[in-house]
Amino acid sequence: MMGHPVEERNAETSAGLFVVVVGPSGVGKDSLIDIARDHFAGRQDLRFVRRIITRPQEAMGEDHLAVSTEDFQTLDRAGAFAVSWHAHGLDYGIPADVHDDLAAGHVVVANGSRSALQGFRSAFPRLLVINVTAHPEVLAERLAARGRETRADIEARLARATAPLPTDLNVATIDNSGELALAGRTLVDLIQRQLQHR
Repeated sequence: MMGHPVEERNAETSAGLFVVVVGPSGVGKDSLIDIARDHFAGRQDLRFVRRIITRPQEAMGEDHLAVSTEDFQTLDRAGAFAVSWHAHGLDYGIPADVHDDLAAGHVVVANGSRSALQGFRSAFPRLLVINVTAHPEVLAERLAARGRETRADIEARLARATAPLPTDLNVATIDNSGELALAGRTLVDLIQRQLQHR
């Protein structure tokens, strides 16, 4: 899988814009997306994607649709995903029906993965990558506070966090080292501009 789109789409079918939010674990992507979702509640031309993940529904984190590994593979083979990838022992999928929203000229926002960006680029002709960052010491503190990873795991995550993104993508960066509300406002403003300039 690893971010490979199930089927190619012609650029003319995607009048809208796909916005994928990426960044290292602990940087606050879910919290920022929640702020934007609350701000734009009720808009018909904006969709926040509920991902399909092989993670229990009761697990902490984002609101997602939980499926078994076997069911995920069945869905993947059936073309149920616009993009799918594997990371940190889990499978993730973006539902293929987002193409309907894009064809209608809407803006679609999803939590993604830097490792799957090539797949997102192939699936969505009009793509904006929002790269959420934070200072290494801030990330290390947040990861340690979660208590899920060993020191070695945290160091590995921090090393991946500094890896550069592909240079041929349309990227906007948000620094979430400080107040969450400030970074959330930045994300809201970025999405608002996309809605105004589709």
